[in-house]
Amino acid sequence: MIYARFFAKARACLRLRNLLIRQCLAELLGVFVLIVITVSASAQSVTSEGTKGGYMSSALASGVSVMVAIHVSGGISGGHLNPAFSLAMCLLSQCPWWKLPIFSAFQILGAFLGSATVYALYYDAIQHYTNGTLTVTGPRETASIFATYPAPYLSLHNGFLDQVVGTGMLLLGILAFIDSRNKNIPKGLEPLGVGLLVLSLSLAMGANCSCAINPARDLGPRLFTYAAGWGPQVFSAGNYWWWVPIVAPMVGSATGTAIYQLCVEFHHPPEGEEEFHMPASEKAHPGTEKEVDIPIFAVNKYVDTWMDGNSAGNPATEHSKREMAPSP
Repeated sequence: MIYARFFAKARACLRLRNLLIRQCLAELLGVFVLIVITVSASAQSVTSEGTKGGYMSSALASGVSVMVAIHVSGGISGGHLNPAFSLAMCLLSQCPWWKLPIFSAFQILGAFLGSATVYALYYDAIQHYTNGTLTVTGPRETASIFATYPAPYLSLHNGFLDQVVGTGMLLLGILAFIDSRNKNIPKGLEPLGVGLLVLSLSLAMGANCSCAINPARDLGPRLFTYAAGWGPQVFSAGNYWWWVPIVAPMVGSATGTAIYQLCVEFHHPPEGEEEFHMPASEKAHPGTEKEVDIPIFAVNKYVDTWMDGNSAGNPATEHSKREMAPSP
């Protein structure tokens, strides 16, 4: 009872009515949840040296974290969680351009705070694993727990292409999920669909550079590792890799959005035209009889044909004989 009264008073005092502030907080919290789950899975896998997780568990955690994060923020801000997706919404006029830098800043802040939380959670494990030395490269490096780094064989241009393709596939899938004129996902299942999409991309495209496909997910944790003791090498490692997971996903977002529009969205017929040309069989509801609207002229023609056939093939009835008999 005391708690209920306390929360009622707190709500009355702290409730925010400004929509933009509510949306920014929702984005911050959503990305925070995403990073805490995703990076914790990576930290558990690395610090346990693979005995308590691996790439599969990290990819699964990434997919589930996206699903949970969309549930956390989707009803308030739309659950962008990713500057690349916010850019796509701006390109499609679903979000005003002035919100893009604001949402991006709060998404990066949420990623920074999520990384700090994971570092506090796994502080002892990280210190034990590294013997107290935080490094970006080498056999005991731990910077890749938080941010993405390229594989030793990966060039910058190939890594850039990797992020463009990965983010483009992400946007293609999401735009198809939310397209009401296509085979969209039933309402309420969008977070599950996007989570499974992220899981599939992580499993299929994670070997080169860990499938960041989200500038906030990479830049926020990288800024945290810079401040927490890993130093400036987090920006110089991998031939100054740090800018690729920021720029390439934005290019991939614009590319994926354009491809979906050019190949699918632009070719949807106008809603009125589509309804007019829809076959009668497509109007039927499963489990019910088909409802077919037959024009009145078709009914009259059918009756006339039936009457003519009935008169030719069958003896005339007394009633019909009287009608057919000539007038005296």
